[in-house]
Amino acid sequence: MSDERPPRIRLGMVGGGNEAFIGAVHRIASRIDDNFELVAGALSSTAERARASGRALGLDPARSYDDYIAMARREARLKDGIEAVAIVTPNHLHAPVAREFLRRGIHVICDKPLTATLPEARKLAKAAAESGAVFVLTHNYTAYPMIRQARAMVARGALGGLRVVQVEYAQDWLATAIEASGQKQAGWRTDPERTGAGGSTGDIGTHAFNIAGFVTGLRLESLAADLQSFVPGRRVDDNGNVLLRYEGGVRGMLWCSQVATGNENSLRLRVYGETGGLEWSQEDPNYLWYTPLGEPKRLLTRGGAGAGPEAARMTRVPAGHPEGYLECFAGLYAEAARAIRARQAGLPVPEDVLFPGIEDGVAGVAFVDACVRSSARNGAWVAL
Repeated sequence: MSDERPPRIRLGMVGGGNEAFIGAVHRIASRIDDNFELVAGALSSTAERARASGRALGLDPARSYDDYIAMARREARLKDGIEAVAIVTPNHLHAPVAREFLRRGIHVICDKPLTATLPEARKLAKAAAESGAVFVLTHNYTAYPMIRQARAMVARGALGGLRVVQVEYAQDWLATAIEASGQKQAGWRTDPERTGAGGSTGDIGTHAFNIAGFVTGLRLESLAADLQSFVPGRRVDDNGNVLLRYEGGVRGMLWCSQVATGNENSLRLRVYGETGGLEWSQEDPNYLWYTPLGEPKRLLTRGGAGAGPEAARMTRVPAGHPEGYLECFAGLYAEAARAIRARQAGLPVPEDVLFPGIEDGVAGVAFVDACVRSSARNGAWVAL
C-alpha cells in the first residue's frame, strides 16, 4: 500500500470575508489536518469587499468572485475547480447558495442552522439527496472527543435506560441592543429577514438541541416553549425555555439565552439514566463526569484512562494539553474529507465517519419552527 498522502481537497468559500468571525474559523479548521486547500471564494455580498477579502487571503484574482452564482458556474467548468464549498453566510442565504453547488455535484459544508425556514430546509434536503454530494452541517460541538465518548457510553448502555436530558447554552453578548450600534454580527442575527423567525433559538438553541440528540440518539416528539425578547425593540427571541418530550418517555429541558449576564459560551449537557449520569461543559471540554448509581463521580479525560476509541479518533494532542474549539471544528472537516474522498473513489462512506448532515439540519429548523409556534400559543405543546 502506498504511503503517499492524497491530494488536498480543493475548497471554495461563500461568505466569510475580512470582517466575518466564522469564516476565519472555517479556514483554520480546514487546514489543521491538512486535508483542504482554499482556492476560490465569493467572500462578501458586495463586489468590492469580496475582492478585497480575496486579495487579503491570497486567492488568484480570477477565482475571487463577485457573487456565488458566477463562482458555482465557472468552478464547475474548470478542470481544477473546487470539489467542496464552505457556506458561511447569514442563514437566509444557506439554501440558495447550497442549491447552486449541489446541482453541479459539488460537496457542501454548511454552517448551521440549515436554513431560515422549514419549507426551505425540506426543499434543500431533497436537492441534496438528488445531487449525491456529501452534505456536512457544522454543528461543530459534536466533534469534541468527550462528546464522542459520551455518545458511545450512552449507546452501550452505561447509563441504563435514559430518563432525563438537560441542556443549556447561555451567552450574554446580546444583553443590550448592540445591533443598533452597527455591530455586524448582532445586526444580521437579530434581523428575522436574515436569521429566520428564531433568534437565540436558531443561533445557539439549535446547537443545544443538536448535541442532546447526538449524544442520546433520541428523537424529539413534542415540545412546549416560552420565548422572550427581553431587549426592547428586538424582533427575535433572545431567551428561551423549552420542555422536551422524547421518544420512549424520556423528558428534557432546554434553555438558550443571549442575555444571561456573566455567561460567554456556556453550553452544558447532562444526561441521566436508570443506572448512571453524565455531565459535560463546552467551556471545559476535555473532561466528562460519569457517575454510576451509588458510586462516587468519575472524571474521564480526553486522551486519559477510560476514554475509548471513539474519543481517540478525534484527539490530536496528549492528555493534559488543552484541545478546544478550533480543533473540534477541524474534527468535522476531517470527517468531511474522509467522506468526500470515499465518494470520489466510488466507495461507501466508512462506517466510523460521523458528522451532522442534512437530516440533522432539517430537524434543527423544525425545532426552531416548533418553538416559535408553541410560544405564540402561550407555551402549548407542539408535535414535531
